[in-house]
Amino acid sequence: MEVVVRVFNPNKDREGVEAVERICEVGPRDKLSLFTDLRGDPVCRIRHSPTFLMLVAELGNEIVGMTRGCIKTVTCGKKAHKHGKNNQAADSTTAKPMPVYTKLAYILGLRVSPLYRRMGIGLKLVWAMEEWFRENGAEYSYIATENDNFASINLFTDKCGYSKFRTPSILVNPVYEHRVKTSSKVRIIKLDQRDAESLYRLKFSTTEFFPRDIDSVLNNNLSLGTFLAVPKDSYRPDMWPGPTQFLASPPHSWAVLSVWNCKDVFTLEVRGASRVKRVLAKTTRVVDRALPWLRLPSIPNFFRPFGFHFMYGLGGEGPEAVKMVRALCGFAHNLAKEKGCGAVVTEVSSREPLRLGVPHWKMLSCEEDLWCIKRLGEDYSDGSVGDWTKSPPEFSIFVDPREV
Repeated sequence: MEVVVRVFNPNKDREGVEAVERICEVGPRDKLSLFTDLRGDPVCRIRHSPTFLMLVAELGNEIVGMTRGCIKTVTCGKKAHKHGKNNQAADSTTAKPMPVYTKLAYILGLRVSPLYRRMGIGLKLVWAMEEWFRENGAEYSYIATENDNFASINLFTDKCGYSKFRTPSILVNPVYEHRVKTSSKVRIIKLDQRDAESLYRLKFSTTEFFPRDIDSVLNNNLSLGTFLAVPKDSYRPDMWPGPTQFLASPPHSWAVLSVWNCKDVFTLEVRGASRVKRVLAKTTRVVDRALPWLRLPSIPNFFRPFGFHFMYGLGGEGPEAVKMVRALCGFAHNLAKEKGCGAVVTEVSSREPLRLGVPHWKMLSCEEDLWCIKRLGEDYSDGSVGDWTKSPPEFSIFVDPREV
């Protein structure tokens, strides 16, 4: 029988897809494993992207594999702003850099049933998805995988023509039983959606992977808000002048981030923990709940399904920007506690200076995730950028919460 790759049909493929997901997430014996519950919606992790598709591989009447993909327009570089009658470039000391956009595709959730591996099914799924990307004008395709997932890395780099591109860090912090105390010297202001969009476009539009439709991200129901941290004596909420004036005369230090509610999309669960580890974790929660003033780093109940909030759009400036980020992360922790989440997560460039302000547990985090990229055609991209796959890494990246 021949393997057929086709578009996912939610009316008849759901059970088959869920069966493959379950069998692919069987963790190693006596080791902790992370399981994902998509709550019966196989496309939930891409549903909020501008354009998305899910493909399945079928052998006879059995679903034996699947993958998901989405397409959006993002920043791939920057160029000097041109002006004047002769389209002359502005003076480099005063010119505001302008973003160069490209149409970027993302592959995630590639799964092949263990019984049908080494048959080229994963390769067929990737090729079919890339063909859809090209038909929809995507210039580049990328994937994210663990840096020790050698099977996935080899498939994409050796057989599909992808190159290792960026190595961001996934930082995970548990939500404790107690509230986190934030600095009394920092004021946190919630921006309305219009001001948040303006601030991001004015300040961060040249950041690598910045989505051109940032307004769609911020206006999504899953986005819980954008929060600005400033010195307490600099601004009050009723004194907020708007993004343009704020950036024209900012305080000596400030930071911003937004929060995305992944809890309403899917949940996670840690399996494979020993009885001793479970008892220890429960004990820390009991003590933390009874004696909250001790501020013990209690371990949430990761051994049943839990949700998390994702912090995105992290940025800021000034000598105390790290302190401002730390205050924002404390605020985000308390917000996640109110919403019943088990963790707060963010993903930043491994070179991001502000990551020093992000509290996280090393045992839960991934210091070096791996993004691989491929150019889908040769007639794309702005001349000032050239081939994005060969560009050196920037200090910051913008991680789109719609693809978490």
